[in-house]
Amino acid sequence: MKKPLNARAHGMIDYTTVATVAAAPRALGFPRSAEGLAYGLAAGYLGLSLMTDYPLAAKRLLPFKGHGAAEVAIGAALPFLPWLLGFADNRRARNFFLGLTAVTAVSAALTDWDAPDADHESGGTMEVNLDRDLARA
Repeated sequence: MKKPLNARAHGMIDYTTVATVAAAPRALGFPRSAEGLAYGLAAGYLGLSLMTDYPLAAKRLLPFKGHGAAEVAIGAALPFLPWLLGFADNRRARNFFLGLTAVTAVSAALTDWDAPDADHESGGTMEVNLDRDLARA
């Protein structure tokens, strides 16, 4: 089965996740330990995303498959962290991190880790010719 997410789409999900995780503590009123975890994850995930070899990176240092391995490790730890850090009784924070676990797992499962880089798929350009494309429809 062909997986629907290429490197560019995965990167878009990554940066959206970073912003969501960074905004969640204040928006949802997390306790101090959940707040620290969220900010730490957002910062770490931003760094990982900025250094992954994919189209939306700032510096392509980490292979895309290495990024995937890091996501698997993070995703495996996430569901246990509310209990380990003592905020499992806070429903909002606990459920946020359990939801983040699901998003991480689904994103990783739907990503084609072997797909050619999205920039190379299009020859490095994103040309859109509406007149030509609409004439074909």
